[in-house]
Amino acid sequence: MSDEDELDDIDADQYDLEKEEDEREMDDWEDYRKEGEEWVPTPLTEAMMKEGLSLLCKTGNGLGHAYIKLEAKDRDLTDINILRAFIHLRYVDISENHITDLSPLNGLTHLLWLKADSNQLRSARLNDLPYLQIASFSYNQITDTEGISHPRLGSLDLKGNRIRFVTGLDPEKLANLHTLELRGNQIESTEGINLPNLKNLYLAQNMLKKVQGLENLGNLTTLHLRDNQIETLDGFSKEMKSLQYLNLRNNLISDLGELAKLQDLPKLRALVLLENPCADETDYRQEALVQIAHLERLDKEFFEEEDRAEADEIRQRLKEEQEQDQEVDHDMEPYSPTLEAKDTSLRN
Repeated sequence: MSDEDELDDIDADQYDLEKEEDEREMDDWEDYRKEGEEWVPTPLTEAMMKEGLSLLCKTGNGLGHAYIKLEAKDRDLTDINILRAFIHLRYVDISENHITDLSPLNGLTHLLWLKADSNQLRSARLNDLPYLQIASFSYNQITDTEGISHPRLGSLDLKGNRIRFVTGLDPEKLANLHTLELRGNQIESTEGINLPNLKNLYLAQNMLKKVQGLENLGNLTTLHLRDNQIETLDGFSKEMKSLQYLNLRNNLISDLGELAKLQDLPKLRALVLLENPCADETDYRQEALVQIAHLERLDKEFFEEEDRAEADEIRQRLKEEQEQDQEVDHDMEPYSPTLEAKDTSLRN
């Protein structure tokens, strides 16, 4: 697959639509939480299990059968202790309840997929689950990223929580993690996301003022930083050699000269800068292409061939002017009689 084909798979408009839906979902859930601050204890019962269980499969030894999928969504649950006995479960959805404790899941060593969105969780900590590949804990009250080290985990969703700093994500234990969703938290720094195999990183709607500590993300292709407080583009490294799509919409970037700091990203093809002060500058699109020659799309529009040709001309003219300035500076070097005298004495 070519870079152009991969770029077509990245749809900024679709992401914006998903963002708006997530914001509505978050607002609705916050209202719901406020209305139901006190809940009647509601444990997950055998009767509820019978209603929610499905997908009958052979057990690991091949000698028996067990249901491996459970949907217990939106049941006002406060207690899932019964799940300790259902060790063969592989798919569990316990979203939209009032659950505060995930420890009953620690023994579900066959678990592949877990969805625990919109609960009252303060932590996503679990014992290492050897086969867990997808985990979603969005819209809880989680304050940190500690205790997440499932060796086959590929996608982790923690959006809409209360995380301020990213800590405890071990790159050796999370070697298969390719997508990390941290949108809508209170994150102040990108330090701590040292995951070399990560491909998609979503950090929109946080409290970031700069980018730092992402130098080792050599496989990262998509980076969303929309709705933060970023003023400069320091922190982008040539080591981020796979980055294709960068969304910086609605930040505080005012100087178009900052775009020069993205020149060393060899595969950067799509950049979003809408709702930054620099996007109001005259010749904004032209200046972006002058600074980043390999850019294919700015905001929602692709560059045409005539745009590229004009940018090439400007770039060549600037290069010639720079060379002329260097020649003038060389010709105007100050005369130094001391140096001339020293040179004469050496000759003598």
